[in-house]
Amino acid sequence: MRPAGKVGAIEGLSSGAAERQASARLTVSTPGQGFTDITDAVADFVRQSALRDGLVTVFCRHTSASLTIQENADPDVRTDLLSSLNSLAPRNAGWVHGIEGPDDMPAHIRTMLTDSGLSVPVVDGRLGLGTWQGIYLIEHRDRGHRREILLNAIGR
Repeated sequence: MRPAGKVGAIEGLSSGAAERQASARLTVSTPGQGFTDITDAVADFVRQSALRDGLVTVFCRHTSASLTIQENADPDVRTDLLSSLNSLAPRNAGWVHGIEGPDDMPAHIRTMLTDSGLSVPVVDGRLGLGTWQGIYLIEHRDRGHRREILLNAIGR
């Protein structure tokens, strides 16, 4: 049996009342199926909120587009992820729901497999993402759409 991983001590604990909150709406025009990096826009929102420490929530108001945190260094990762989603929920697979076209039902499944909302810590006024992480809107439909993202930050 493989040994369990080692859990380190909790570091940098801070606590206090949530003193600030901010909210905004972000519109993203997608070119069609694929990933759109929204990290800079979310980071701008955090800067404008003047929040030092807390949590930012990013929420996609659609059922055929979604959000993810993924590697931002090698675009091949996003290509492979799209290929995987296409394999898991292919078009023209005989879906019952087809009134909006052959790409709609697979888009709903792909959104269910990814997510419509994300939470990211805010630390020292910046997104608490890792070195190779970015926040992406994933368009699951074949043609472009205008997607609405709600942003909310809370903390101090």
